[in-house]
Amino acid sequence: HFQLVESGGGLVQPGGSLKLFCAASEFVLDYYAVGWFRQAPGKEREGVSCINSSDGSTDYADSVKGRFTISRDKTNNTVYLQMNNLKPDDTGVYYCAADGTGLCEFFFRLNALDARGQGTLVTVSS
Repeated sequence: HFQLVESGGGLVQPGGSLKLFCAASEFVLDYYAVGWFRQAPGKEREGVSCINSSDGSTDYADSVKGRFTISRDKTNNTVYLQMNNLKPDDTGVYYCAADGTGLCEFFFRLNALDARGQGTLVTVSS
């Protein structure tokens, strides 16, 4: 499996913002569906957001629509997740991952990912 590296997590108050970064050095992210999933204590993994390989179209979990924005930077081979109006329920470890089909519909199954990072902790608390 190829490696992804996340950064940008931290502690933020409810209503605040954070931006997560996902970088790859051994493969080109453009060829994959790249997205984020999160894991909170005692909860199932949840696909949060994804960007399709072919046309850059995006998809989001209902729980984050209107608050999170995923984007990619081809020059820097990086994918970002801008998170606004954060809520305590957004707390968890966020993982960047890539699916070789290039399609978000397969990414969101979270069961055959080709690469993932080590995770970055996001804590939303007052």
